[in-house]
Amino acid sequence: MDLLPSQEQLELSGLAAEFFAEQLPISRIRERRAEPAAITRASWAAAAELGLLGVSAAEDIGGLGLGPDDEVLLFREMGRQLVPGPFIASVLGARLAALAGDAGLARKIVAGDAIVGLAQRRAGVELAAGGPLTGQFDLFDASDSDYLLLVEPSGAGLVETAAVGDIRTVDCIDPGTRLAQVRADGAPVACWAPAAVVPLRLRGLALASAVLVGISQAVTELSVEHAKNRVQFGRPIGVNQAIKHACVDMAVSTEAALQQTLFGAISLRSGRPDAEFQVLAAKVVAGRAAIDNAAHCIQVHGGMGYTDEHNAHLYLKRAHVLDHFFCDSRMSLSALLAADPAQ
Repeated sequence: MDLLPSQEQLELSGLAAEFFAEQLPISRIRERRAEPAAITRASWAAAAELGLLGVSAAEDIGGLGLGPDDEVLLFREMGRQLVPGPFIASVLGARLAALAGDAGLARKIVAGDAIVGLAQRRAGVELAAGGPLTGQFDLFDASDSDYLLLVEPSGAGLVETAAVGDIRTVDCIDPGTRLAQVRADGAPVACWAPAAVVPLRLRGLALASAVLVGISQAVTELSVEHAKNRVQFGRPIGVNQAIKHACVDMAVSTEAALQQTLFGAISLRSGRPDAEFQVLAAKVVAGRAAIDNAAHCIQVHGGMGYTDEHNAHLYLKRAHVLDHFFCDSRMSLSALLAADPAQ
C-alpha cells in the first residue's frame, strides 16, 4: 500500500497552507482571544469558497468528492498553523446532513452559510433515534454556530444551537478554542443517523488525529530551527546530545503518527474490517506525539519557550483540547485494547 501523498494531494494541502498563512495566521489567535468567536464569518466564508468545508463531500451538495485521506492531509495543515474554528464539526455535520436526507442543510454547511459546533456529553441518557436531546454537554466553538453536532456510540445528530437553552461560556486553556457548557432538556434533533449507517465517530477521530499530527510536525520544526540558530558558548545548542536527541525523538514520533493517521484514513476509505482499530491507534499515537512534542519544544526553547509571547504553549494547549475530541487518549487506548486485532 502506497502511503505517500500524490501530487494532487500535495497541491491541495499547499493551497490550503497558503490560505491559512494569509487569512488565519497564528497571530490572529492573540488578536481575537477576547472575542466571542475565534474566527470571523468573513474568514469562514472565504474558507468555504476555497472548498475547505467540502473536500470529501459529494459534488451534488457542493463538495469536491475526494476521499478521507485527502481530507486528513488538509486537516494536518490546520494543525501546523493552529487554525481556529469548528472545521471538524462542520465537515462532519455536512456529511451527516447529506446522509440523513437533508441535502439543503448539507449545502448550507459546505457553502459556509451554516456553522456547526461540537457537543460532547458530560451527563445524561444517550441520544436515541429521533431525539430529543437531553443532558449536560461541553460545547467546542459553538458561540457563533447555527447547529451542534453530537456523536455518540449509537449514532450522530444535529441540533439547532438556539434550541438547546442557555449556553454558559467557560474559560478554556486554549485561547483559540471557545468552550461552553449547556444543559439541554428535550431539544429537537434536526438530523439523525445511526452509527451503522454513518460512522462519524471514526471519521472524527481521523480528522482530530490529523490536526494533532500537524501540531506535532510544527513544534518539531520549531525546535529544529531553534536548535540550529540558537548559539551558546560559540556553537549551536543543537550539537548537544540533550537537544539533538530530543529533536530526533520528536521527528520519529511525528512520522509514526503521520503514517498511522494516513493508514487509518485509507482503511476508512477502503472499508477494511480493522478500520476502527487503525483509526483508534492513530488517535492514540497522534495525541501522544502532539502533547509530548509540544512539551519538548518548550524545553528546547528554554526560558523563551515559557513566555506567553512564544507560540510553543499555544500548540501544547490546542493538543490537550483536541486530545479530548470524541474520546481522550485513555478512552481511545481502552477501546483499542478491547477491539479485534488488526488484519
